[in-house]
Amino acid sequence: MVNKKTIDECCNFSGSPCGCNSGSGCKVEAVLSVDERGQMVLPKDVREKAGINPGNKLALISWEKDGSICCLALIKVEALSGIVKEVLDPLMQDHD
Repeated sequence: MVNKKTIDECCNFSGSPCGCNSGSGCKVEAVLSVDERGQMVLPKDVREKAGINPGNKLALISWEKDGSICCLALIKVEALSGIVKEVLDPLMQDHD
């Protein structure tokens, strides 16, 4: 039997790059099906709202709880590099 958890119990979005948390307007945009090859399609309206175009690179971010991945998010690679820079810059300055 699978132990089902609510989004609030499973995912802690605090500190995310967009400031997303369970009360900040995060919502289920679509329900996707995974085909036999492991592929899924993001609906056109979601791609348009997110500014995702053919050829864009997306990073798949996961949250783990109790040894299992419970939440997944997609972030544009160019946004991810900015996030990494924000985190690493203060650390690098400490070592100067």
